[in-house]
Amino acid sequence: MNKQPNRILEKIGICSQISFVRYMQGIKALGADQKLFIEDLWFEKVPVRIYQPKAPSASPRRGVMFFHGGGWVFGSLETHESLCRSLARRSESVVVSVGYRLAPEHKYPAAYEDCLHASIHFMKNAEHYGVDPAQISVCGDSAGGNLAAAVSQTLAGRADLPRLRAQILIYPILQALDFNLPSYKQNQAIPLLFQERAAFYVLQYLNGNSSNLEQVLEGSHIPIDIKLNYRKWVSEDYIPERFKVRGYKPHVLLDCSTEVYETVKRFCEPNLCPLLAEDAVVQQLPESFILTCEYDVLRDDGLLYKKRLEDNGVRVTWCHLEDGFHGIINSFNSEWMSFSSGKRGLDNIVNFLKSL
Repeated sequence: MNKQPNRILEKIGICSQISFVRYMQGIKALGADQKLFIEDLWFEKVPVRIYQPKAPSASPRRGVMFFHGGGWVFGSLETHESLCRSLARRSESVVVSVGYRLAPEHKYPAAYEDCLHASIHFMKNAEHYGVDPAQISVCGDSAGGNLAAAVSQTLAGRADLPRLRAQILIYPILQALDFNLPSYKQNQAIPLLFQERAAFYVLQYLNGNSSNLEQVLEGSHIPIDIKLNYRKWVSEDYIPERFKVRGYKPHVLLDCSTEVYETVKRFCEPNLCPLLAEDAVVQQLPESFILTCEYDVLRDDGLLYKKRLEDNGVRVTWCHLEDGFHGIINSFNSEWMSFSSGKRGLDNIVNFLKSL
């Protein structure tokens, strides 16, 4: 019998597994902060939490739009409260955390649209919060990194808004064409994100269900001709050899049925999978920071995007945690389990922000 409390509660009809995890994630409150003004607001009908340093500043501050991780299904303003406070205090920036709508109740593009609309609102009203409109960056971890990349691509073409100063992508998920890249195979059963869970979450975001999970995992959800078309950007060929030494074996290309492809064809949209954006868009992107972890199924998404950005003349600061795993940044000051590599990663993010 499965003893997990969330499974038991689901079986006896008290709540769903997703609802239980969300409830547990939202329990802890940190209280007031001596160095920050913290306020819950609404930007264009989207809930946000804004963190403003209390110390006076001689000039307008940097602004950071932050999108939390959680596979588009979990995560909230509360789960990333400690991280956002630390970013605001240590980088002396105004941080805006976005409480975007979650899947499966709200499917793609709901989360992307919420993050985009909140960002545009902040960019138009930056001076009201003591922020320099030319010093606003987007930042996110995991699914939040996906949203930050998608928002950055959309805003790159907007002539009516200030140019984003930077994008900060923390172990982002950036494509759903190939769940058999080296990092997916090497780390498929390593916490905190399993290969199967990554595919499950992106299907929840896309369709609100996990049907076709098996096809997505084996790679039979996208026709071969389309996969070949995108191999110029999504391929193990562009992963440096040193990342393939841990027992990786190339995956055989599989074709797919028209019926399956019809359910997932939006995986080819850059707003969902930013790695598939055209070069003309990538060339316009701002200075970028990408953090990857060795023991993370999403490592290669970050590596492939780093290459695309550099190939298109975008300046990239890359931080790779050789002893890191997915989700480690959020554990930088955990009371029960803290990792030095998480602190090291956060230090790199803060130093990058302060260098802008």
